[in-house]
Amino acid sequence: MTEKNLNKKKNGIAVLLLSFVIYAVSIYGLIYKSGVLFGISLFFVCTTWLLWPGLKVIQPQEALVLTLFGKYVGTLKEPGFYFVNPFCSSVNPASRTRLRQSGDLNKEAAQMAVAAAATKKISLKIMTLDNNRQKINDCLGNPIEIGIAVTWKVHDTAKAVFNVDNYKEFLSLQCDSALRNIVRIYPYDIAPNVDTTGDGVADEGSLRGSSEIVAARIRDEIQQRVQEAGLEIIEARITHLAYAPEIAAVMLQRQQAAAVIDARKMIVDGAVGMVEMALEYLNAHEVITLDEERKAAMVSNLLVVLCGNHDAQPIVNSGTLY
Repeated sequence: MTEKNLNKKKNGIAVLLLSFVIYAVSIYGLIYKSGVLFGISLFFVCTTWLLWPGLKVIQPQEALVLTLFGKYVGTLKEPGFYFVNPFCSSVNPASRTRLRQSGDLNKEAAQMAVAAAATKKISLKIMTLDNNRQKINDCLGNPIEIGIAVTWKVHDTAKAVFNVDNYKEFLSLQCDSALRNIVRIYPYDIAPNVDTTGDGVADEGSLRGSSEIVAARIRDEIQQRVQEAGLEIIEARITHLAYAPEIAAVMLQRQQAAAVIDARKMIVDGAVGMVEMALEYLNAHEVITLDEERKAAMVSNLLVVLCGNHDAQPIVNSGTLY
């Protein structure tokens, strides 16, 4: 289905004024009540109003898809006052679909009823779809909760209306499917021996550390799926990322343990360096001569002091080591 733009039908004002003139002349003919003139005037009075359903007003960033007896006629996309075939009907299967997206939130029933006629128009504005959070297993099998916000707009109105049943619901479902396909490739956090790029080489990609790359891949995946629906995906962003509640506490303990181990390793490395520096300083300046046993005792004491969690409690030795 190819989109047809009906941009040369901006003659709504002329047709509206013509209808008023016809009514004025017809009323004048009815007043004089002559046989032929009365019949012609009565005919125009009864039929001229049929022109008015063909008058269409298009606001900026709006479009109206028109069909005539089941055949696609074209699309009104540019702002203006148009006149089309009065028997044309507008089509928008997603007019009453309400998703968690901009333009669909905070709509009261009364406002929807008043704007029911206008909802047949298709918005060409940039919309943001905030899909529901999903529970998905990452590449290691850990259940996580993730949510995305997709920025999109209608690019081809004919494809959006005729190629899919409901382009809003179609987009929402494809976002869910694409999100699952991409998330299952990555671990939540950096893990060894995991290939996220598909080149056969393990890398450090993760959902938490490579959010920009993951979002770009999700956006490309969604775009491929909705191309035939005439939709353009501008951007996809991760709005929520966390372990599922059933394993969140365990994973938190694991992260805390890893952090403690890393901190201890850094402390021990620093302490060993300080002990080595102290021994070299004492030997270089010949402050004191230590045999191997005293060096071992000194190293032990320094490591205990430097690696301990609490402040050292010194004990003064008034005797001898022997």
